[in-house]
Amino acid sequence: MSSFEPWLISFWPALLALSCSLMLVLSLRWPTRRWLGAESAFYVWLLPPLALLVSALPHPVMGPLPSPPQLIVQITGAVAPSPGYVAVPAVAWKNLLSLAWIAGFIVVASTLIERQRGYRRRLRTATRWPGAAGAWPVVQAGDNDTGPARMGAIRPRIVLPRDFAGRYDADERALILAHEIMHARRGDGWWCLLASVCLCLFWFHPLAWWAWLAMRHDQELACDAAVMREHAGQRRRYAMAMLKTQHATAVLPVGCAWSSRHPVVERIAMLKQPVVSRRLGKAGVVAIAVVLAGAVYAGEQPGPLSADARAIAEATHFSVDLTIRRDHEPVPMHQTVCLARGEHYTLDIPAIGDKPAWHGSFVVEPVEQTYLAFRGTLSGGPWLGTFTPKLQGAPGQSSTVLIENHRPPSPSHGPGFDHSFGMGVIMKLGC
Repeated sequence: MSSFEPWLISFWPALLALSCSLMLVLSLRWPTRRWLGAESAFYVWLLPPLALLVSALPHPVMGPLPSPPQLIVQITGAVAPSPGYVAVPAVAWKNLLSLAWIAGFIVVASTLIERQRGYRRRLRTATRWPGAAGAWPVVQAGDNDTGPARMGAIRPRIVLPRDFAGRYDADERALILAHEIMHARRGDGWWCLLASVCLCLFWFHPLAWWAWLAMRHDQELACDAAVMREHAGQRRRYAMAMLKTQHATAVLPVGCAWSSRHPVVERIAMLKQPVVSRRLGKAGVVAIAVVLAGAVYAGEQPGPLSADARAIAEATHFSVDLTIRRDHEPVPMHQTVCLARGEHYTLDIPAIGDKPAWHGSFVVEPVEQTYLAFRGTLSGGPWLGTFTPKLQGAPGQSSTVLIENHRPPSPSHGPGFDHSFGMGVIMKLGC
């Protein structure tokens, strides 16, 4: 099996869970905001990470699927394969797909890191804001376009523009500081960090980019609602502060910055909505997330173990019938071996006359408690390097590995040869 295959097999359920959860969030954002309020509706974004987590949980394995047809792995004309040659070349595209994902991950992560560092570079000339006190440091940027913002997740700090004192009056300054402090109290920097990590992991998914922007927008609406819950009589002042802040456009991947990315018209309109009970709203959204996460788990659960699947899961030993034929021998060799789970079987066939020696090492192991896999290494004969064939089938099913190398005689290459190696495998439960 390719080293990327287990990762790919577990990746598709996660991708499906993420896609469905993001579409659900898309449909639930507006109704939950109207019914439960913007502050509580933000927690509907718990659903995508919860769905990813649930998709990774183990599930009971279903009974065996219909038996696959007899598998024949055939390699013909392999005079000098490179070391590590895999007998089933269909996995090459999976490796390429994995490499493409890694490249995209590096590009997106590097871009977000550079944007974060770029925002930090703008604060090289920042000074401590003298009028602030509290658990979070407050700095004043050296220009008018940086801030207001709450920057960072691990060691957050509040950033104010250079003209903060001149642009806003005393009440507006207090509300803006309350807004940024509310971001810090809510832990919104960690939400931004989690969203950025998910964007790097699923950079190829169009909904991931939409979610990255939509989550940040909902985050601002939720913070506005939380501030208004504590400063209910300051709606007009708060709206004026928003209007004065719209020209700040710096991008901050891990942090919350007031900018034109957060439409001021909608934010001001949300200020007019009545405040909903925070406990009731959070309980409603968390209940929705838990119910939908349960639906994801139930949708992925394949069902109870059948008797055959249970027998495979509980088997400790396997019987392997090997039928080996080389160079068209009239009478093939036959061996029956008993292997414990995880035990390797060494195959040594000595050279006889012009028939080359063969060497191998194999192990039998269950595949998702549905099939049995016979895999290992095989080397020797007139070939260089090592083959890694893998046979997979239901108990009692016959599978075959066939390796052939033919070369007719010619004046340039001398006498020809006709070498072959075939191995029939039947795996059974118990010995």
